[in-house]
Amino acid sequence: MKRVAVLGGGPAGAMAAERLAASGLQTILIDEKLAWEKPCGGGITYKAYEKYPFLFENQVEKRIVTESYIGAHKASSVKLNLNQPLLIFSRRELNQLMLDRAEKAGAQIEKERVTGIVEREKGWTLNTKCGKIDADYMIVATGARNPLRDVGTAWTPEDTMVALGYYIPSSQEHIDIQFLDRLEGYIWIFPRAGHLSAGICGRGETAQQLRLRLERYLDEKGINWKQGQLYAHMLPSLSRKNWRTNRVSGKGWMAVGDAAGLVDPITGEGIYYAVRSGDMASRVITEEGFNPMTAAGVYRGRIEDDFLLDLEFGASFAQKLYLGRFLFKSIPSCIVEYMKRSPRLYELMQDIFSGTQDYLSLRNRLFRNLNGTLNETLVNFIFQRIIPEPPVGMRATAR
Repeated sequence: MKRVAVLGGGPAGAMAAERLAASGLQTILIDEKLAWEKPCGGGITYKAYEKYPFLFENQVEKRIVTESYIGAHKASSVKLNLNQPLLIFSRRELNQLMLDRAEKAGAQIEKERVTGIVEREKGWTLNTKCGKIDADYMIVATGARNPLRDVGTAWTPEDTMVALGYYIPSSQEHIDIQFLDRLEGYIWIFPRAGHLSAGICGRGETAQQLRLRLERYLDEKGINWKQGQLYAHMLPSLSRKNWRTNRVSGKGWMAVGDAAGLVDPITGEGIYYAVRSGDMASRVITEEGFNPMTAAGVYRGRIEDDFLLDLEFGASFAQKLYLGRFLFKSIPSCIVEYMKRSPRLYELMQDIFSGTQDYLSLRNRLFRNLNGTLNETLVNFIFQRIIPEPPVGMRATAR
């Protein structure tokens, strides 16, 4: 193989390009924006920086946050002390960090737009505004709004969520997470270096309805959103039935990050899965005995074993978790209230924030640990109603 083209310069593409170039492959990364600000919290979980320490060990300006306040409709917020800090970056700074690493490893970085792709007998021709680029293999890291219809995940409107919010010139030391009544989604306020990222994500409502919910909440918090910069974006959030047929790879290509729909269906977290999938795709390509005819199946099998089945299972109860009710209260309201009374539930939420608790083993953990006090028994009862038994064949190992 002579050249691999990486289409997209976010964390997924930059990670893949770094690993490919470091292995000695000729690597070209193409992105029309390169480092740019993205509408999201920008949080890096412990799960991510434990596996990839460079995310923590760098000189890029970031916030190291150890406190979060979690609230819900008709439930006073509870303070969650994070056992493992959450790192919060500006997405522009995070992307630039990873692009710099890719370039240092030897990847060629081109600020250019790919307008189309043509499959050749062995490889691809990429059409750009400035000409054509030939490549023997392709990593698709074009994000949620992938303009290339024949590669990457092919989702329907039911497989997406709207994310919108404001960059607000203000500061605070903690994270705020607020669950709202009858909304499959939530509000966040993340403190970044120099501003707050305050946003909402959800499905089932228009962008205007979500925006009004967010602005009312910020007004109640006394945060002047009118000074902020508005943003909006689409998030992949695949339904359970579409995870199994999700198009993550094909002849001569692999998709990574948002372009493959690899986003947690419950939390909306995508940076870890972007970095992880970019790493795993590059490892398949750089292995001895690489076969472009079988690589697509190898890649899918490995991400299934690593995290894909867990995300698929999470999608099976995401809607019930957000919209379900118990004793005339929403499930998020019940969880927030019982966190104040159950140390074991509190500990579980810490692990969910750190990314160390997977979904496949969650039901078993609840059954083992939440059978003590009356409060814990009630919490266990609620979760057992929501979370189904994992299908036979799905591994249930905590990561």
